Amino acid sequence: MINSTVAKNGYMKIGNALFMVILLIGIILSCTKPPDYPDEPVIAFGRLTKTIIEQGNAGTRPDTLELIIDFTDGDGDIGSDSINVFLTDSRNGAREIFRINPIPKQGTGNGISGEIMIKMPNRVYFCCTFPNTTNTCFPSKEYPEDMVSYKVQIKDRAGNLSNEIETPPITILCN
Repeated sequence: MINSTVAKNGYMKIGNALFMVILLIGIILSCTKPPDYPDEPVIAFGRLTKTIIEQGNAGTRPDTLELIIDFTDGDGDIGSDSINVFLTDSRNGAREIFRINPIPKQGTGNGISGEIMIKMPNRVYFCCTFPNTTNTCFPSKEYPEDMVSYKVQIKDRAGNLSNEIETPPITILCN
């Protein structure tokens, strides 16, 4: 007959050892290396809140499209008091400029990642353009819609420029 105290102590030792191994594995897995991003910002298209918007003339209701950009930056110096986001209109090359406020560093590493949201009201950024004329932002029965996309690039405080991305087409209603 086996002594029940000896058997119980044996199972307790195995249980304690198993618990320690699981705890050790958990500690090792929780000590991950911070991300290693390049010093230049890297951007990717995130999303648009809409792909159809009325042009911004006085007869329309105010409306806003939001452009969301995903970013990473290895030295964590995104945002400043100067202009650092550039949007270029695909129709005429006109450049719109924005400013990102400084983004705080995350954790113990210098690399940061996240999303940037750019709010674009229709009264400022969305006007229909028509062939063979310089008139813009007028209702048109001949041209009921216009299409635009934007090339986007950002610059960090060190002056490093990101890659350039392009938004999907945005339909502007010219009524």
